[in-house]
Amino acid sequence: MTRRHLAPVCSASNERKTRDFYNASNVRPARSRLVVATALAAALMSATAACGVGGAEGSSAAEGEPKRTGKVAGEITFRTLQLKPTFTTYVQGVIDAFEKKYPDVKVTWEDVPGDGYNEKLVADAQAGGLPDVVNLNTDSFQLLGDRGMLADVARLDPKIAQEYVPGAWDQYKLPGKGGGVYAYPWYVTPEILTYNKELFAKAGLDVNKPPATVEQFFDQAERIAKAADGRYSAFMADPKGRLPGDWQKMGVPILNEEKSAFVFDTPKAVEWVQRMKKLYAMGAMPKESLTKADDLAQLYGAGKLVFGPGSPGILKDVKRNSPSAYANTRVAPAVTGTLKHIGIYTQSLGVRKDTEHPDAAAEFAKWVTNGPNQVAFSKQVAIYPSNAKGLADPYFADRGDGKDPETMARAIGAEELKAAQLDANTPVEWTTQVGDAVVREMQKGIKGEEEPATAVKNAQEAANKILEQQQKHQQQKQKQKQKR
Repeated sequence: MTRRHLAPVCSASNERKTRDFYNASNVRPARSRLVVATALAAALMSATAACGVGGAEGSSAAEGEPKRTGKVAGEITFRTLQLKPTFTTYVQGVIDAFEKKYPDVKVTWEDVPGDGYNEKLVADAQAGGLPDVVNLNTDSFQLLGDRGMLADVARLDPKIAQEYVPGAWDQYKLPGKGGGVYAYPWYVTPEILTYNKELFAKAGLDVNKPPATVEQFFDQAERIAKAADGRYSAFMADPKGRLPGDWQKMGVPILNEEKSAFVFDTPKAVEWVQRMKKLYAMGAMPKESLTKADDLAQLYGAGKLVFGPGSPGILKDVKRNSPSAYANTRVAPAVTGTLKHIGIYTQSLGVRKDTEHPDAAAEFAKWVTNGPNQVAFSKQVAIYPSNAKGLADPYFADRGDGKDPETMARAIGAEELKAAQLDANTPVEWTTQVGDAVVREMQKGIKGEEEPATAVKNAQEAANKILEQQQKHQQQKQKQKQKR
């Protein structure tokens, strides 16, 4: 049930890092698309104001979207996030095929390390050196998109939306920008449910009936905690990764209809804190997992957790390092609740708003993210196509004999992605700042330092203060733009 997004950090010299490309257990949690570090955002504001690099404070590019000329030509740069050397052959092959189709285009590929990726984007923004097509994670998407540096690909390609899974396409909208979409979805991964069938059965639970709702999940976790008697736990606490997803699945409204205020202070949200508090006291979750991210794959592989990786890729770690735990693993669709929410985690390709070659940049981003190319990539690593035709490939429907966890995870995840919609995702207003403020109160409520009702009330008040500040900032930017 823990929701995490992918953050590629591949390295041929470090097998662990290569696995982390599709192992989301060690990256920042939550499905928030507005994930941005305050210091970086401040630096970027300063940079764009001073240099006029694609930002709302003075760049001519910010006055309008790039216009297609009908001629696919020119030299463009393409930046990826630590894919060399592990995926050099694949990526270069995609580039070569594109240049063969469009001989008037020259693509220069640059690959940069994962460490300091966002800082490098800020530096490039200051120097006016952003690439024409850039690999974005949720952090870097917000960094560039909120400052007006990315082209609206829905304008560049008015009919392109239908080619992608709706939930992935909708991930790249921004608040206050209408129906604009500011990146092409690339590879994605859905949330699934994995569990140790042996430990599950020891609690007197039917291994063929895993939880389908958050309430059922908590009920089963309570039975597991009683049976475990401290020897192992049911699940990771991880409130930062669980919220607001768990609340959405329980039918808790996150925002009002106008999206002008958070309204999650409800009996259901309080119930969530009450259940978590009780389970925490019972030992249903590792105590330390309330405040920090532990190695989920390691704990699950060691038989210390009943509910395991929520990402299909992490099963590779379990299979490699813990064969016995892998053999005991069952895979099921994600816990959803009545609204059928699931988590979708994406990487994308953004197009620089002031690119000199919008036709070449747009066509190349579409090329990299088309069905065949995404399927080929997915066969090399445990990811899924965001492209609808790619996801329909028979490879993703094959369940084998129904017993291998990795094969089942691939098929179950693909089936979920076909129906995933925007309401399955964290609202864009739930920024990192909002999430951190809410989590601080939830931790107090779960540990018993505050009453659950007080924790939820305080969390909503803190979240709304942050939202109000964000909205004022957006309004100021709009006024400045109108004055010009």
